[in-house]
Amino acid sequence: MNSDILKEFERSKSKDKQEGYEAYQNILAATDSKVDWAYEVWDQLLEDLTHKDNHQRSRASQYLANLSKSDPEKRILNDFPMLWEVTKDEKFVTARHCLQSIWKVGIAGEEQKNMVMNYMVERFQHCQAEKNYTLIRSDIIQNMRNLYDILDDENIKTMAEQLIETVEDIKYKKKYKNIWK
Repeated sequence: MNSDILKEFERSKSKDKQEGYEAYQNILAATDSKVDWAYEVWDQLLEDLTHKDNHQRSRASQYLANLSKSDPEKRILNDFPMLWEVTKDEKFVTARHCLQSIWKVGIAGEEQKNMVMNYMVERFQHCQAEKNYTLIRSDIIQNMRNLYDILDDENIKTMAEQLIETVEDIKYKKKYKNIWK
């Protein structure tokens, strides 16, 4: 890992919000493509998924989702349940940031895509008791759209359409359908 990216990880934990945010943006940009240093930070990121600071949990989850494409050992297949737990974080904003980036794990390969889809389908079907479940469902449908746009897998579109059809509230059904227009 080059020293610049290492500094960005250090800066991302800064007490200075602006400095931390800039570093966060730089790390997301760096991990948008495959990198050869994913495993140098992987274990720390897993640890940070349960950090006392919700910003660190949020960032760690987003970094791991991005780094999944740089995971030739497919560690994410074993570590995904820890990442998924952040989608249920006590701080809804943290949970939502994680959920909105979780689709990126699915572009890492067929196994990863199937795993992410299974988790999202199950959550969509059983999240009605959760607070803000309509936002959770919206994020899941958007995640499926993001995966479809990159992978062009008709099974993803079909599954999203089937889930949308199970929604009884006309307002939300329409909202979810609009994601696919």
